[in-house]
Amino acid sequence: MPIIELVNATIYQRENPILSEVTFSINKGEFVYLIGKTGSGKSSLLKTLYAELPTDEGIVKVAGFDLTDISRKDIPFLRRKLGIVFQDFQLLDDRNVEANLDFVLRATGWYDEEQISNRIDEVLEKVGLKDKRKSMPYNLSGGERQSVSIARALLNDPDIILADEPTGNLDPETTLDVLKVLRKIAENGTAVLMATHNYGLIQKYPGRILKCEDHKVICTKVE
Repeated sequence: MPIIELVNATIYQRENPILSEVTFSINKGEFVYLIGKTGSGKSSLLKTLYAELPTDEGIVKVAGFDLTDISRKDIPFLRRKLGIVFQDFQLLDDRNVEANLDFVLRATGWYDEEQISNRIDEVLEKVGLKDKRKSMPYNLSGGERQSVSIARALLNDPDIILADEPTGNLDPETTLDVLKVLRKIAENGTAVLMATHNYGLIQKYPGRILKCEDHKVICTKVE
């Protein structure tokens, strides 16, 4: 059963339709690129998938939720099944890495101190930053900060990671490091949908592609 399934869906930017007849699915453990020019609808598509933008046309199912008929009270439960990674990290600069992750866990219903500590260790180990637990975000490199944001996205063991230009602010070497982390996450069973402008990255690490173009989403693959 797909983690994400869209059939003849319409994606809106504010009240204006920007993508129509959108049909694709993403299965468990898939790594998929989302590409397209600025303004083509990439971010609107991602926002629709985590229910920041509404849609009521076609079929839009994410992690077992029907987004064309989702109630506001169910949106937090949807988002617990998603991990969201942004270009600008969105870390809290007034607290260290551990406290950033602790904050998210407590906000999503974790209470046991030992379980919280163990989960923080687990996700930091997955992104290679277990030794940065007590570091402040402003003392980390851009790649390390993005890796912390990926760790944060993994906290509740999501079905899929939605990454919106996660390497947009990073240098080429760091970009490769972050991409490798995301691809390893997919290999371990969590689907990843990554929006990017970096076509060189796709050429170096080919994969399935969703391209937003002319108000459509075209499925293709670079070999």
